[in-house]
Amino acid sequence: MNAQAYKVLIIGCGNMAGGYDLLQPEDALPLGHAKAFSKHGGFEVTACVEPDAAKCAAFQKRWHVPTRFATLQDAGLDAGQFDVISICSPTSVHANHIESALALKPKLIFCEKPITASLKNTQHAVQACADQQVFLAVNYSRRWSPQVVQLKAELAEGYWGAVRSVSAIYNKGILNNGSHMLDLLFCLFGPLRIVSVGQAIDDFFSDDPSVDATLRTEQGFPIQLNVAHAQDYALFEMQIVTEKGVISMEDGGARWRFRHAKPSKQLTGYCFLNYGDWVEPQGSYALAGAVANIFETLQNGAPLASSGSNALQAQNWCEQIKQMALAQASGHTFKKEAV
Repeated sequence: MNAQAYKVLIIGCGNMAGGYDLLQPEDALPLGHAKAFSKHGGFEVTACVEPDAAKCAAFQKRWHVPTRFATLQDAGLDAGQFDVISICSPTSVHANHIESALALKPKLIFCEKPITASLKNTQHAVQACADQQVFLAVNYSRRWSPQVVQLKAELAEGYWGAVRSVSAIYNKGILNNGSHMLDLLFCLFGPLRIVSVGQAIDDFFSDDPSVDATLRTEQGFPIQLNVAHAQDYALFEMQIVTEKGVISMEDGGARWRFRHAKPSKQLTGYCFLNYGDWVEPQGSYALAGAVANIFETLQNGAPLASSGSNALQAQNWCEQIKQMALAQASGHTFKKEAV
């Protein structure tokens, strides 16, 4: 055991904890928390919690975790025993697990999104972490994507000129996946306001419909948030139309296309988009980036790229869009409430 490494407890031993990495080559970039922490070198996963005994034992064996527990309550753990607690359990139990995690007084909690299924519970969790001076990192993973970081800088520096409009599309719930898109839009374009909302469609979760909406930025350009149906296929894509070209994100961020406006060789005075360049990263750098950011936060106080603050902002907007759609369907007027 490396005494200098930050000690990590992982709660929940499913796909995000390590299951997604089981069919990947050993040298592939991590898709789950256990591999990301293990590969970094500055962390050591020393314990895991999972009520499914067989799943827990398999996780412990695969990721060489010394200790396993069925529940946190049965563990009898001491406060300060872990520096980082990763919450990879189902969203429905996040609130309880954050409360239990805070009792162990870690330096940082790394929680899968959304923080909780309830806006009120999320507000409480974010405030509780702040009150106890525990860092809260939330896995809105695209904030750690190198492509997103670079694009954000290029947009801010004016490389693409003025943004004219944005079209985004998602499915499988306004909170479950729509929050990812809204958080990405906030990250790239700053504050938004809701112009209108469409219908609430129950395409996967009965309590988390997918809803289309028209948004507008402080700069004045429109963003159309469109929906697909989760029963057809997974879809999470975006197209950004700018003064100097068009940027497209496909396959959830696994492929990017950058097209530039060029003078036409046939028609004098006209510019057309070229075919552009496709960027297809060989694997996802997001979790590796997240763990590297967490390390810098613990070591040097670096700001978290995705924290409880931006996660709460995204969930607040998800709730507003959902309630506006439901109120519209019932003929009632929805009153916005600020976080």
